[in-house]
Amino acid sequence: MSQSANSPQPNIDQAEDAVRATGARMTRPRVMVLAVLLEAERALTHTEVEARLPRAAEVDRVTIYRVLEWLTARGLAHKIAGDDRVWRFNAAAHAHAGPHAHFQCSDCGEVICLQEAPARPALKLPAGYQPQRVELTVKGLCAHCVPAKPRARAAARHSH
Repeated sequence: MSQSANSPQPNIDQAEDAVRATGARMTRPRVMVLAVLLEAERALTHTEVEARLPRAAEVDRVTIYRVLEWLTARGLAHKIAGDDRVWRFNAAAHAHAGPHAHFQCSDCGEVICLQEAPARPALKLPAGYQPQRVELTVKGLCAHCVPAKPRARAAARHSH
C-alpha cells in the first residue's frame, strides 16, 4: 500500500543518518528506500518496496534495484534468496547486524529474521576447504499460513 505524499515516514531521519555515515552522496532514492526497509517488519521484495514508497518520491524500478544493491553493498541492508528465486531485502539495523538466520514461509514466501538461531553452525569441512559464507534459512509455514484444523487433527492422532 502506498503512503500519501503528506503522511510522515518516521524512519527518514534514521535512514538519512545511515546513508550519511557511509560517506557517500546522500540521494533521495537511497534515503526513501532505506526508510521503507527500516519500517518493514519483514524482508521485502523489490515490488513490495516499490509499492510502499510514497508516490511523491517518483523513484523508478531500475533506480530501486540499484539502490537496493547499493544498500546491500554498504551493509545497510541484506538480501535473502527465496525458493521462488525472488530476492527479499531487509534493513541491516542494529538488531539484525551481522550474520543471522532467517525463516521463510513455504506458502506465502514471507521472510523474517531469527534472532535466537545461530547463523554459523559448527561445520567440519574437508581439509583445504575454506568457508566464505554460511546462510541458514528455516523453512515452514508462518502463523498466517498454518491451517487451524490440521493442527487439531494432528493432536488427535497423537493422543494414545
